[in-house]
Amino acid sequence: MTEVWISAAGLCGSTIIGSILGFLIKELPHKWNDTVLGYCAGIMLAASTVGLILPAFELTSQWGWVVLGVMAGALFLNVLDLVTPHLHSITGLDPEEHKANATLNHVLLFVMAIALHKLPEGMAAGVSMCNAGDQTDWSVSFGIALQNIPEGMVIIAPLLVAGVSTLRTFLISIAIGVLEIVGVLLGYGLGTASEAFLPIMLGFAGGAMLYVTSDEMIPETHAHGYQKQATYALLLGFMTLLILERSF
Repeated sequence: MTEVWISAAGLCGSTIIGSILGFLIKELPHKWNDTVLGYCAGIMLAASTVGLILPAFELTSQWGWVVLGVMAGALFLNVLDLVTPHLHSITGLDPEEHKANATLNHVLLFVMAIALHKLPEGMAAGVSMCNAGDQTDWSVSFGIALQNIPEGMVIIAPLLVAGVSTLRTFLISIAIGVLEIVGVLLGYGLGTASEAFLPIMLGFAGGAMLYVTSDEMIPETHAHGYQKQATYALLLGFMTLLILERSF
């Protein structure tokens, strides 16, 4: 259980570290932002495949349940995107300002898109700890923590520019990080509840991570004309995680 708390603290802490860097840097040029996100996308692809989906197949002969879990994980995140709640109250600004400020509303949707996948990301790390056996597998937690840093950075500048106070912006970033602590504990709890349930949960978590990578991270890295270097960064990130997996 100690490893679970370490994973939870690491995921939350990496988001907060990214937020602090965001306050210091304010705005990372698209060229470098897309490169870093591309590298993180590669890490996420490898972590979801090697750390979650392949182990799920190894735990059961009924592969259909793993496939179902992967698709359910992606669908779960898709549904969360569609039922995004109104977040006007978190900014501390007058409701009328939201109606007249299209930039602010766009920023809130962007921040919510990041916040939405923190819960299933945390669940992915928690579930991966259930399958660790005698030696803890840190690949999924490492992959998620690494990509949390640039994600924490990119939510700061848009909120500040939109008029949200510095204190409230920082509190929002902390709340987003806390979601991953909840996710880690929830994922670990569900994964340990039943060994028969574990392959489905591993697939579910892997599907959620693949959805985030394909639907949010990769399109973002290809939106500003730096898709070639983002693609090579993705390949490098993918190989980095595979090497770490083989080494440890």
